[in-house]
Amino acid sequence: MKDSNVQSVMCSYNLTGGSYNCENSHLLNDVLKNGWGFSGFVMSDWLATHSTVNAANAGLDQEQPDQQYFSALGQAIQNGQVPQSRLDNMVHRVLRAMFQVGIFDNPQTVQPIPAAADAAIAQQIEENGAVLLKNASAQLPLSPNVQSIAVIGSHADVGVLSGGGSAQVQPVGGPALTSGNPCPPCWSQVVWDPSSPMKAIQAMAPGAMVQYADGSSASAAASLAASSQVAIVFVSQWESEGMDLPGLNLTDLTNATPIDQDSLVSAVAATNPHTVVVIESGGPILMPWLSQVYSVLEAWYPGQSGGAAIADLLFGKTNPSGKLPITFPASVSQLPRPAIPAPPNNTTPFDVNYSEGFNVGYKWYDSQGLTPLFPFGFGLSYTTFSFTNPALVNNLTSTSNPNIQVTCTVTNTGAVSGAEVAQVYLGLPAGLGEPPHRLVGWQKVTLAPTGYQPLTIEIDENDSSHPLSYWNETSSAWTVAPGQYTVYLGDSSSAAALTAVGTFTVGP
Repeated sequence: MKDSNVQSVMCSYNLTGGSYNCENSHLLNDVLKNGWGFSGFVMSDWLATHSTVNAANAGLDQEQPDQQYFSALGQAIQNGQVPQSRLDNMVHRVLRAMFQVGIFDNPQTVQPIPAAADAAIAQQIEENGAVLLKNASAQLPLSPNVQSIAVIGSHADVGVLSGGGSAQVQPVGGPALTSGNPCPPCWSQVVWDPSSPMKAIQAMAPGAMVQYADGSSASAAASLAASSQVAIVFVSQWESEGMDLPGLNLTDLTNATPIDQDSLVSAVAATNPHTVVVIESGGPILMPWLSQVYSVLEAWYPGQSGGAAIADLLFGKTNPSGKLPITFPASVSQLPRPAIPAPPNNTTPFDVNYSEGFNVGYKWYDSQGLTPLFPFGFGLSYTTFSFTNPALVNNLTSTSNPNIQVTCTVTNTGAVSGAEVAQVYLGLPAGLGEPPHRLVGWQKVTLAPTGYQPLTIEIDENDSSHPLSYWNETSSAWTVAPGQYTVYLGDSSSAAALTAVGTFTVGP
């Protein structure tokens, strides 16, 4: 929030500590506006407001979408239930934000969308964000001289999957395909953006016979794969706000994915040893077929130019450099809550006890000693890298800028240009009960073959993320505890991928 100078914050639907978040004075006033010094305005999520007086006095500045409760704000002020000063503050915050971003000085005008430039940016984002999860025997990148390719599943002949709800942006020219609305609260159809991976693959291998099977028949897909040099299976899992996934397996059938995709991958892999899987999803999936395939690319929801981006990655025009921002579990049993109780209906609140505390994401797996399928921060490349000469510089005694610095040299030890992300993790003193590691810094560097670059990654305790601190519930403050801290360097959160760079001690 501080780094981006954001001017509005949305309060969510749920209750915290028994109070709806859009009328939670502790969160909106004590924490956000007073503690964090937020000078912008708070708006409600759509239909997340539940009162007039309580919400206004608790810090809600703008109700969305239709003034269901704030239409009575004038009467509440006349009755003395809401101070006039609160209304003045609401107006001040909204107008101040509009002046801050230049709306009054530079009024918005309707202009043509720079579609081509935006599509190029979308492709660049996808190429940087896709994550290569497996590449046994250097299956990828594919050769442009390949003779025959089977493209299978997920409507890869016409487009790429889009996420639902607010994530579903109407593509330029309209969708390539829609398939109804499997989630009425999500208010959006399942949409495929008009960017065909199959056409882009054909363009990368113009001499190849590229054929498509929709995957509805596993035997037909396997037959096509058997007669092709390479089989590329596209699997997908549609997600949206307003819904929960039925599960993390691709055997869980929905209106968006009516095909048993796990069985499809296994059937194809059984007939073609050169099987590549491309995943289009918004989160982790389970991969019971992982050992049967040579390569896996997590493409997420690839966007307006996703087809071209995927082809560039598969053929090595772009070297994958994305790292996982989440953990892929090896099984559902590894999750903090393998089963979540269903709500009684769409309107009745029900309790969720976050008993895992701060052990969220990779910290959960670390704290439980679990080995996930793929750890947070993981991502492969078509080249290799090394970290050499790691060192720790302790500047905590500096009065002007107390920090820790990790220095190292990153070298491209492979044969092609690529990018690596050096990741620094910190272990706090054992007595605090904190997770074994926390990510406190990182830096991405692009290198040519044999190229190297010295890096300095700074861990600044003055940073708003409080990298050295823990939250002290007694004093309600971030606190640096006395004791020994260990600093690690690696290319993912996995303990096996981390090297201890050194330790430093904070005195009592």
